[in-house]
Amino acid sequence: MNTLSSWLYDRVNWKWVVSAIVLFACFIAFILPWQAAESKEATGGGESPDSSFWYTADDLYQMAESYGEAGRSAYIYARFTFDLIWPLAYLFLLVVLISALYRVLPAASHWRKLNLIPLGGWACDMLENIGASITMYRYPLRTPVIAELTPIFTMVKWCLIYASFAALVPGVILTIIHYVRVRLNRG
Repeated sequence: MNTLSSWLYDRVNWKWVVSAIVLFACFIAFILPWQAAESKEATGGGESPDSSFWYTADDLYQMAESYGEAGRSAYIYARFTFDLIWPLAYLFLLVVLISALYRVLPAASHWRKLNLIPLGGWACDMLENIGASITMYRYPLRTPVIAELTPIFTMVKWCLIYASFAALVPGVILTIIHYVRVRLNRG
């Protein structure tokens, strides 16, 4: 993991930052609203495991019931099309921004490894998608263990994504302090 973190610090530059922001903004502005409308139409607008912070296995089964057969199929299809790409967009944004902001810290600082937190969120998102899809596919059959683990993956996903966004605030402050110090030392 140290190697990956260091590799990111070595590679990330302003072009990556601009690309990540533009890609994320395009997803937010165009693709997410379209996907939300598609999902609402296919599933009847009910609750979704992806957007919930916490739910239970029973809640997941109730979602599967309320979606109906066509809604479950649409849900599974979206998990293996759209929801493979969207997590890459937020992963790219968060990894790039954290790497750009925390690069002002010394190379030996353990705080620089914060750029890997989004990877955990992404991994839990993938596990959530797999678990929810298996549960939806097998419904009305029960899917023990997977249905119980899926809400945990969802909660951990959101915690890591929120932590990644929260890490941007001290990163901005550290970067500002660094550049103010550099300018003061020059003058």
